Amino acid sequence: MRKLLNSLYITNESAWLSLDGENIVCKLEDKENFRMPFSNIEDIYCFNFRGCSPALMGKCMEHGINVNFFRPGGEFLAKVQGKTKGNIFLRKAQFEKFANPPIILAQNTVAAKLSNTRYLIRRSMRDYPQLDDDGALSQCIAYLENGIEQVYHITEKDVIMGIEGVCAKSYFHIFDRLILHQKEDFHMHTRTKRPPLDPINAILSFLYTNMTTLYTSALESVGLDSCYGFYHALRSGRSSLSCDMIEETRCIIERFVITMINLKKLNIHDFEMKESGAVYLNAEGRKKVLTAWQEKKRTTIVHPYLNEKIPLGLLPFVQSSLLAKYVRGEIEEYPCYLLK
Repeated sequence: MRKLLNSLYITNESAWLSLDGENIVCKLEDKENFRMPFSNIEDIYCFNFRGCSPALMGKCMEHGINVNFFRPGGEFLAKVQGKTKGNIFLRKAQFEKFANPPIILAQNTVAAKLSNTRYLIRRSMRDYPQLDDDGALSQCIAYLENGIEQVYHITEKDVIMGIEGVCAKSYFHIFDRLILHQKEDFHMHTRTKRPPLDPINAILSFLYTNMTTLYTSALESVGLDSCYGFYHALRSGRSSLSCDMIEETRCIIERFVITMINLKKLNIHDFEMKESGAVYLNAEGRKKVLTAWQEKKRTTIVHPYLNEKIPLGLLPFVQSSLLAKYVRGEIEEYPCYLLK
């Protein structure tokens, strides 16, 4: 059994991690800030400039603890991991299947993403019917439903991607309406990625990156190659399969961001504005988001395919296991995660 959700996040930019016996030691200005035994840690996320010692990284590899490095703003830099896990025949089967992947994989992935997006909007409308006074949210739902129907009549991946893109644009056009409080500080006109140009985009990009890294760890843990996907194009340095897998669970992050803002767990002082116009979470903002995200990962959900209760944070590992079963031929179709 996995060490449930015990991720170590280092958000102080001046922190330095080192090794002391069987403990991870964090120092600030050469003074010990805290120490933690390896047995309590699943993976490490470093948002600091100084990083960690080679001895610590080597020990982490022995214990199967992945060390992920990010810029303080959340941009992924690199990952240190141990030996490749899993059976070579699973990866061989993955390469063979994804060399010319069945179009149903792309169709189901996009349909699941649009369906889960529809669920998020409907839930907001249920709680606050006045949000749809002018029918904009209902119109967006109709657009998403049309997109779900269309993808199953298309056999070209590029066209499916086009449908997904148009539906996403429609969704993010109304996303700002789901923000009920602090609207003078939190408003979103469109999705901006590199760089994010407003606080909402900053949080979304930060957590998308975090979740993608979690999927990478999950895929590697079951023996799949996270860089060889079936939907996103292959690109040097990109975990294309992780990008494929996160599509069906983006709505979880989006709902989480909406909740944090509406409950005023974040404010405008948790962000820093660059001269270029880019907006990023500052150290305090990252701490607030990651603390709340850790709590969120511990909440229990009922998996729609397994019909079993699991912690939300284990969802990437469950989905990765199901994908591995599909690649091995143990199940006929990969079951995407669907909110109901």
